[in-house]
Amino acid sequence: MPSNPFRRRRVLGLMAALPFATLPLPALALSEAKAKRLVEGIVADINRIIASGKSEAAMIRDFERIFVEYADVPTIALYTLGRDGRQASNAQKRAFTEAFQGYIARKYGKRFREFIGGRIEVESAKTVKTSVEVRTTAYLRGEAPFTIDWVVSDRSGRDKFFNMVIEGVNMLLTERTEIGAMLDRRRGNIDQLIADLRTAG
Repeated sequence: MPSNPFRRRRVLGLMAALPFATLPLPALALSEAKAKRLVEGIVADINRIIASGKSEAAMIRDFERIFVEYADVPTIALYTLGRDGRQASNAQKRAFTEAFQGYIARKYGKRFREFIGGRIEVESAKTVKTSVEVRTTAYLRGEAPFTIDWVVSDRSGRDKFFNMVIEGVNMLLTERTEIGAMLDRRRGNIDQLIADLRTAG
């Protein structure tokens, strides 16, 4: 098994059985062509960053910009917070979303940085229920190609992605489990979780 973190399979047997479509989505108005164009923009920006030669800190700032520009950040953040989000105040939800945004940029930005010398290519798009899945393939030096599927919706009023499935590993469900575990370790203290997320990742 290759050492790249994207390719490490986690213990997701139980999570894989969870209903992926638990996010409340409207009737699909997004076309496959529009979803594919969105992901082409994401991929172009990612490829540009990994070829830039910038420092890790600068790359992570760029990845956070990509996340904010292309992802439905509030939906992703509040979904990962789960049931505890229902008890959070509006101020806590805003603070958690902001902290989560930086956490995801650091966590996945460090991993995308490992793509230096490689590339990502957009392959195809298909409608799945109320979203569009756009398949990309990552080519890394010295490793077999692997897939990254971007799940796109327009539920926010704009075309945005709200999930990535990296070689079968569902980011949304993985992060919901990990955020839930982090919150449990803090005895449900959302403010403490927010504070810790600002430096985690």
